[in-house]
Amino acid sequence: MKENIYFETIKCEDYEIFNLEYHNKRVVNTIGLNINLQEYIYALSEELLRCKVIYNDYEIINVEYFPYKKREINSFKLIFEDEISYSKKYLDRENLDNLFMQRNDCDEIIIIKNGIVTDTSIANIAIFYENTWITSKNCLLNGTTKARLLEEKFLIEKDISIEMLKKASKIALMNAMIGFDIKENYSFRL
Repeated sequence: MKENIYFETIKCEDYEIFNLEYHNKRVVNTIGLNINLQEYIYALSEELLRCKVIYNDYEIINVEYFPYKKREINSFKLIFEDEISYSKKYLDRENLDNLFMQRNDCDEIIIIKNGIVTDTSIANIAIFYENTWITSKNCLLNGTTKARLLEEKFLIEKDISIEMLKKASKIALMNAMIGFDIKENYSFRL
């Protein structure tokens, strides 16, 4: 039987570790064990670092740090895939990576599952629609930034149709490293 291996991506900058409470909650929801990530992570410098914590169903396996540079994302290819599943943050992202390779000349993909907007390959998505920030109720992975913004009542969850996506006045990508990154000049391709 293949061992499940997961990871958390955690932002570290200016000797600070960001949103650790939400990463700890996701580890508990993923493996059922209450592992305190604070015991494994050290905010090493002022530099913006991506901390990658790799773990299995029983323990932390490795902690790595990488300098982080935000990728510019302004064009999206809509990818229709009803069979995709990524409910836990698995280290094996082959299915997502294969979808990402279909982006052609776009910067990123938006995955449409059963007619509903889910996520990009690297982030949850929100749309500004009818004066409200809405995030997909049917995302592939519940991100830590999304969880925090839902708890703060900044976002509401509901199904996002392709029509809603097209009519949105702006969109935002959100993950642990980029926070809530609003895009006002962007394009979609089928």
